[in-house]
Amino acid sequence: MAKVLLINGSPRQNGNTFLALSEVSKTLNAEGIETEIVSIGKKAVQGCIACGMCGQQGRCTFRDDLYNRVQSIIKEGIDGLIVGSPVYYGGPNGSVCALLDRVFYSLGRYLEFKPAASVVVCRRGGASASFDRLNKYFTILNMPVVSSQYWNMVYGQTPGQAALDEEGMQTMRTLGRNMAWMIEKLNVSENGHPEMEPRLWTNFIR
Repeated sequence: MAKVLLINGSPRQNGNTFLALSEVSKTLNAEGIETEIVSIGKKAVQGCIACGMCGQQGRCTFRDDLYNRVQSIIKEGIDGLIVGSPVYYGGPNGSVCALLDRVFYSLGRYLEFKPAASVVVCRRGGASASFDRLNKYFTILNMPVVSSQYWNMVYGQTPGQAALDEEGMQTMRTLGRNMAWMIEKLNVSENGHPEMEPRLWTNFIR
């Protein structure tokens, strides 16, 4: 059975971001896809320090429980990834970006070519900027970005308000169905992916 990992980038485990991701998750389940939601919690999240040790160790050198759990799920095998975050000052929660920096740098080979999507929740503004920021993680790893009937945004401030955004919730359900459809059609685990050219690095201008 195909599996999608959903990362809840809100410190509120059962807040509006969780509600939005749960709507996607329920839709994926109805389409026959297993899901797992991992919440980042309220503890401080270590950011990447660009030490390069993950290239030698095959994992981030920091061994916190959050990274360990996400790493374990990804290495066991996922077919899609969805990242959700509330909007803070016009951008995603800094803690989820700290986690994603480490995950994408150290585990990129397990994520390449897997369909991915971001979900953002805000009171009023900053949703499109946060949406763009999160999608950048996917587009650097050849990950097809799954779209919906609108940008993947849900509005709500106090706990539970997101459920009242009928269009936002419908957008989440459409996202779930589109993700299931793309996973089925791509079937990366069996069909493989396009042949890649040897990687070129241009780090300076001569």
